[in-house]
Amino acid sequence: MKNKILLAVVIVLTIILGAVLIYAEKNDYMIPIEPPENTEPIIVRLLNESDGSITEINLEDYIVGVVSAEMPAFFEVEALKAQAVAARTYAMYKKETRNLDYDLIIGTKDQAYRSNRELLSSWGLNFFPNYLKVRDAVKSTQGEIITYNNETINAFYFSMSNGYTENSELVFVEDLPYLNSVDSSWDNESLANFEYTVTFTKEEFCNGLEITCDQITISNIERSNTNRVNSITINDKTFKGTEVRTKLGLRSTDFTITINEADITITTKGYGHGVGMSQYGANGMAKEGYTYNEILNHYYQNTEIKNIYV
Repeated sequence: MKNKILLAVVIVLTIILGAVLIYAEKNDYMIPIEPPENTEPIIVRLLNESDGSITEINLEDYIVGVVSAEMPAFFEVEALKAQAVAARTYAMYKKETRNLDYDLIIGTKDQAYRSNRELLSSWGLNFFPNYLKVRDAVKSTQGEIITYNNETINAFYFSMSNGYTENSELVFVEDLPYLNSVDSSWDNESLANFEYTVTFTKEEFCNGLEITCDQITISNIERSNTNRVNSITINDKTFKGTEVRTKLGLRSTDFTITINEADITITTKGYGHGVGMSQYGANGMAKEGYTYNEILNHYYQNTEIKNIYV
């Protein structure tokens, strides 16, 4: 009898899950996040560069798709909340400052975003629990953005630091007072791929940097206080560290180049541009009991969290 009951429960759950997954595949969002009472929904316009289409979507539902794409769903809830506020802030900053027929570009130029169909493809049977976890993090922070002097900040974030975040002017030229270097010691050797080595043939290395390959010499390496490369001279050609990272597809600008007899190896620490909130750092802080407000206040100095619906 017990086996029959158990089998019946499994069948019912399978049917429910199947219905949920079919619904998810056919709809842009599962459970819409309605705006607070007596407020109008905020709409953002998303540009898909692959086909030039522009889609309008409710801000909060968009943030669910961004957090799902930008941060692993298995991260701590407080880290997911911090990501939701940072992503919402970034979206509102673009909406306020970009005077075009769209507000945001889907992808690395602005923020990654995944529809239910894409999440279903990547999450599979974990779709429903992951979706609810992320949605709850977004819902619990609904409308919250980060401000500095009562203005929406440019809330940069990235994957993993080398132990410190970087000053904004060393990466994005503009000196933003809320994006100064801070300790991020939660990013360390305990994380997978914190230190990462990639191997290039000498031809690949030279072609990537557009230099001659007769003899490779490296000199005049200037590093910031966080040990990231500000500038480096390779074969009498001087590059910014950010240039080398982009041209060679490196994980970060904290890199060390080793010229071997047959090839070239480059070892990096961390992953991303290094400005603003470290996502793995945020998760490390959450594991230690920090709240999302404390995480955001650490990475975005002297800022305040305000609600756009109030």
